[in-house]
Amino acid sequence: MQQVLETALGQLLKTPLNIVGCGRTDAHVHASQFFFHADIERDWDFDLLFRLNKISPDDIAVFDIIPMEGLPHARFDAIQRSYDYFIHTYKDPFLSNFSSLYPETNLNLDKMNAAVALLPLYNDYRAFCKMPQRIEHTICNVSSAGLYVGSSGDKIRFNISANRFLSKMIRIIIGRLLEIGRGDMSVDEFESYLISKETPKIIIPAYPQGLYLSKVTYPYLDLPARTTFAASLQSVADTEWHNI
Repeated sequence: MQQVLETALGQLLKTPLNIVGCGRTDAHVHASQFFFHADIERDWDFDLLFRLNKISPDDIAVFDIIPMEGLPHARFDAIQRSYDYFIHTYKDPFLSNFSSLYPETNLNLDKMNAAVALLPLYNDYRAFCKMPQRIEHTICNVSSAGLYVGSSGDKIRFNISANRFLSKMIRIIIGRLLEIGRGDMSVDEFESYLISKETPKIIIPAYPQGLYLSKVTYPYLDLPARTTFAASLQSVADTEWHNI
């Protein structure tokens, strides 16, 4: 995405530009809200937003261009990021690119929810990081986490908000929650990883397709997302998601 937007902006403004995004996502991970900043020295006398969307590919949409004062930073100034992860438990070709298929028939959602409730109680997520030795620290302050089920019972939504996330941390958590739902891991064992901070020898992240960066919050900017996650998920509106 970065290269696409830099090329488009450079083409429209007739000058090379570098942009700084609010973060990076794995391949096949979506974002329904994403911010980037760019230092643009010249003014323009045309509808930049319209032209930028016109030449951008169909899977990228720019909703706003917001002039900022000072030296705001799209990545380092963010104080909270929220993610959603969607699961469907039946095969549906219309959902395959936007939600992750796990054809499970008897997931124990109550136990999965009990594990989710533990997440804001701890702040060291070393056990949910594949290569913790490569980063400065593994502290993440999770402010909220929730598990929801669709009214039909065959769609699951996981939501989490924190000041930062480790690489693949959410997909690793989802993988563990599915193990709990299947009965392959207990809630106590899940908590023991949070307590011991020991990285398991085998870590299998969940599929990337179901993961969405859904909201980024700044001290000076708190905007609602301008789009629902995907057209095929709109049939499960927020009002149809129920707490477990």
